[in-house]
Amino acid sequence: MNKLIISSVIVLSSFIGFSQEYQFTSIVDLDCSTVKSQGNTGTCWSFSTSSFLESEIKRITNMNVDLSEMYTVRNTYPKKAWNYVMRQGKAQFSQGGLAHDVLNSVESYGLVPEVAFTGLANNDQKHNHSEMVAVLKAMLNAYIDNPARKLSPRWKTSIEAILDIYLGKNPKTFAYNGKDYTPKSFQKMVKIKANDYVTLTSFKHQPFYNNFVLSIPDNFSNGSMYNVPLDEFEQIMVNALKNGYSIELDIDVSEKT
Repeated sequence: MNKLIISSVIVLSSFIGFSQEYQFTSIVDLDCSTVKSQGNTGTCWSFSTSSFLESEIKRITNMNVDLSEMYTVRNTYPKKAWNYVMRQGKAQFSQGGLAHDVLNSVESYGLVPEVAFTGLANNDQKHNHSEMVAVLKAMLNAYIDNPARKLSPRWKTSIEAILDIYLGKNPKTFAYNGKDYTPKSFQKMVKIKANDYVTLTSFKHQPFYNNFVLSIPDNFSNGSMYNVPLDEFEQIMVNALKNGYSIELDIDVSEKT
């Protein structure tokens, strides 16, 4: 049975008020992992989807697994770089992404636990990608603007080298609970299949009951989503939760209108 990833673009507003503390009543209570800090990074897409997969692992296998969010981030940056270079700098190169970027990474590179890859190099205690992204973008722009008008054959290895310095090298093998794994064998052990999940959304400017590529900057990988009417979108979420399935929700809080 396909599981659900719900994607939506929602404008959020906040207000400050003073009132009695509201007492929430639990209607649906599903297993979830603890909240982790993404630090000073724009990697909410990886942290939220990794949390979703941790809940899926708990539901499917009853195992509590802390997945490495930065393993996915590490494997996604080369794809972002390729998109940026192939479009000659006329695309976004940033820290953002969407849920399907995690699933794409899982399909290609598998999964690893946090203990196998923290993404904290050089004795760092907190994630901060500001400098790394600035260095990556400057290097990519230098390759794009090459006066010789010929793309250097070294550009991909240069990107990998920077990622190795700031995040660490990808683990090829690692030990977990007394057993040795590769990222793909670990993925198999936790029983996560990337193709079991679908992305849904609700937009009126596209035909309902069809897939379309959402045109927002963070969708650099041109992921497609299945479009449904808003009332069905809401009912799908409610139905999933009531049947024991958690949801990953992508929300855009940068929309100015």
